[in-house]
Amino acid sequence: MSNKEQKKAQDKKTQDKKDNTTQNNAITVVITSGKGGVGKTTTSAAIALGLAMKGFKTVVIDFDVGLRNLDLVMGCERRVVYDLISLINKESNINQTLIKDKRSDNLFILPASQTRDKDALSEEALEEIMGELKSRFDYIICDSPAGIEKGALMAMHFADKAIVVTNPEVSSVRDSDRILGVLASKTKKAKEGSGVIESSLLITRYSPKRVMQGEMLSLDDVKDVLSIPLLGVIPESQTVLQASNSGVPVTAYQDSESGQAYLDAIDRFLGQDKPLRFIQVEKPSLLKRLFGGK
Repeated sequence: MSNKEQKKAQDKKTQDKKDNTTQNNAITVVITSGKGGVGKTTTSAAIALGLAMKGFKTVVIDFDVGLRNLDLVMGCERRVVYDLISLINKESNINQTLIKDKRSDNLFILPASQTRDKDALSEEALEEIMGELKSRFDYIICDSPAGIEKGALMAMHFADKAIVVTNPEVSSVRDSDRILGVLASKTKKAKEGSGVIESSLLITRYSPKRVMQGEMLSLDDVKDVLSIPLLGVIPESQTVLQASNSGVPVTAYQDSESGQAYLDAIDRFLGQDKPLRFIQVEKPSLLKRLFGGK
C-alpha cells in the first residue's frame, strides 16, 4: 500500500471514529498522574488541541481548583471571567463560562477557580455539568491535579478513558501505579460495576541518551511496572517549556519532535497504528562525524 493510500485509510478511520463519537455523545478522558510536575496540563492542552485540529469538538476542563494553570498553557488567562466553581454555584451558565480557543473553532476551555477551595466541588453538580457538556462535544478532556485529593477524584469520577502521564523515574512510576488502583476502585464506573476505565500510558520527558547512561528508566522498565498499553513517548525538549511559556499547546509546534510525538499519540488514541519515534539515541550524521560536530 502506497503512502497516499495509507493516509487515505487512516483519514477514513479517524472520520469513522468521529462519526461514532458524535453518535454516542462525548467520550470523557481524564489526564492523570500520581506525581506533580510530570506534564499533565501540557498533555491536556496538547491532546485537546490535537483532537480539535482533527475536527472533533472538544472541551478541556481544569480541575485544579485553587491553583489553575490550564488557562496559562492555553493562552487565555486574561479572558477568564467565570470558572468551574461559578458554574457549580449557578453564578454563570455553560455559555458564559466556556472560553473559545483562538486557534480552533472546535476547542473550548473550562477554567478552574483560583480563589475557591476544592471542597466547593460537588459530585451532583458536576454530573449535571458533564451531562450538558456530553450533549455538545465529542470529547471532554479532564485535566486532573496530581495525587488522590478531591479535585483529582472528581476529575476521574466520570471518566470513560484515562491517560496516565508519567516520567521515566522510579517515584513517578510508583505513584502512577497507585493511580491505576484508584481508577479501578473509586470512579463512577467502578462503583456502579458498569465496566472498566480504559487506561493508557504516556511517558513524558524521555531521553534515550539518559536511559543509555542509566540515569532514567527504560520504556520496558516502565511498561513492566504499569502493565497498561503505551500510548506515546514524548521526548525531553525545550519546545515543551517554550510552548507553555508562550500560552500555546505544544501540538501547535508541528515541526518539533515533541509536537509530532503528541500528534502520533493522538493518532494512536483514535485507533491508528503508528510506530514510536524519538526513542533511540540519534546517531551523528556522516558530515558531523567527519567535521567533529556534536
